[in-house]
Amino acid sequence: MKPNRFLSACRTLGAVAALAICAGSVSAQQITAFQQVLAAASAEESAVGTFYRTNGYQPIWTGPSEEARERRAALFDALDQAALHGLPVSRYDVPGLRARMASARTMADVARVEAELSETLVEFAANLQFGALTPGRVVPDIRREVPYTDRTLYLSQFAQMTPAAFFRALPPQTSEYRALMKQKLIFEQQMLEGGWGATVNASVLEPGDSGNGVVALRDRLVRMGYLDRSLSRDYDQKMRSAVERFQADHGLTVDGVAGADTMKEINVSMEARLKSVLVAMERERWTNMDRGDRHIWVNLTDFSAKVIDDGKVTFETRSVIGADRGDRRSPEFSDEMEHMVINPSWYVPRSIVTKEYLPKLKRNPNAVSHIEITDSRGRRVNRNAVNFAAYSARSFPFSMRQPPSRRNALGLVKFMFPNKYNIYLHDTPQKALFDREVRAFSHGCIRLAQPFEFAYTLLARQSDDPKATFHSILDTGRETKVELDQKVPVHIVYRTALADDRGQIEYRRDIYGRDAAIWEALAARGVVLQAQGS
Repeated sequence: MKPNRFLSACRTLGAVAALAICAGSVSAQQITAFQQVLAAASAEESAVGTFYRTNGYQPIWTGPSEEARERRAALFDALDQAALHGLPVSRYDVPGLRARMASARTMADVARVEAELSETLVEFAANLQFGALTPGRVVPDIRREVPYTDRTLYLSQFAQMTPAAFFRALPPQTSEYRALMKQKLIFEQQMLEGGWGATVNASVLEPGDSGNGVVALRDRLVRMGYLDRSLSRDYDQKMRSAVERFQADHGLTVDGVAGADTMKEINVSMEARLKSVLVAMERERWTNMDRGDRHIWVNLTDFSAKVIDDGKVTFETRSVIGADRGDRRSPEFSDEMEHMVINPSWYVPRSIVTKEYLPKLKRNPNAVSHIEITDSRGRRVNRNAVNFAAYSARSFPFSMRQPPSRRNALGLVKFMFPNKYNIYLHDTPQKALFDREVRAFSHGCIRLAQPFEFAYTLLARQSDDPKATFHSILDTGRETKVELDQKVPVHIVYRTALADDRGQIEYRRDIYGRDAAIWEALAARGVVLQAQGS
């Protein structure tokens, strides 16, 4: 086919289709022009530019082969599924991309389409694998280091793999992600059917009550799936059991009474819960990594810490997390636990020394007497020989240390995964706090309700009798570092929507407001709430 006849076919069929049929007859001059435009269309510094520069500017989408056609089809099939994953569909401009493919008439048009298809693939693949947002840019306290793939590799892998296998491998392969996707579809269908109906206009309802408020609560629990349909107007045992199940699924105190906190959660809209699910899917993409056959999973919103072995929870305990104010909020990140310290000293953080203790010492040199004051060499300082009023937070030259004891702020054991945030897990003498429903009281570290049992679980892989090993050291009263034979990954996460062991989604409160900020960022990028079929 002569060049002018090729261009005529381009005008008739669209250049992408024409190339698939005719490219074998295109002149060397035309191919060179294609490569020149492709080079210009794919920035040299970008992943796309790097890929084409490496492969000699050969097309992978617009060639004459059946393979190229399958690649285009697979990409558009995957893009059509973007909403299923809660991704910003508008970011990929599928209608515009299809239109530009259909209207391509010249070699330059084809080259630009080739580059745009590759750019779209790279953007979509990165979003599907590791999220559409950069965590720390949305919430500074999310210090997570997402294990991003080099974007150049997406195109080389795509060119070497079958398209279906490439796209199938991208999203998190976890039961959590699958459960969240399933719940998303359920909500979208239920939203078409009216959701959970009217909210309950009552402050407190409890067993023995009857009337319109109870009827409203009954109807909402029925639509939520916690209660079978009935005509009862009474807060009977069936309703109490339904409320207890709701409370358990939402991290509330399980007492069967629809009090203020329970009623607030019952009245949360389905749309708000769907937002939590979408945010949780994004967060799951941020942790799309090998978490370790054995790892520790600390969910801040659930106030829990778990040891997980081969996908199964082998130990779980309640936790206390950072208070919701100032710089006390616990950050989110992953690291590796290396050792524990039995009978630890508490080396008071500088921020606590200067912000909390120095003002007290200025008023009374004998304040916080359970804490030692030490100089730069670690020697104990005589309080009565120091004029604390002469120092500011900046000039205060001393450190403070609490020796090992049952009254120590860290309790009798701490678990270390050295990090620049100075966050770790530890015991505490303040046991009563674990009975609270909302447990956000610390300066940022994670306190454990059952630290001894946590230690036994960790030591079980390196001791025939981990309990005896632990207590033989504890009973000495001496500060002792115990190395773990194998480091254990620690993941501090924040999930307001999470799957239980049956794959059912539970919900927790957004205690730090982080998920609200993430949803706003997702919405700004183009993620939308959408009922199925709308």
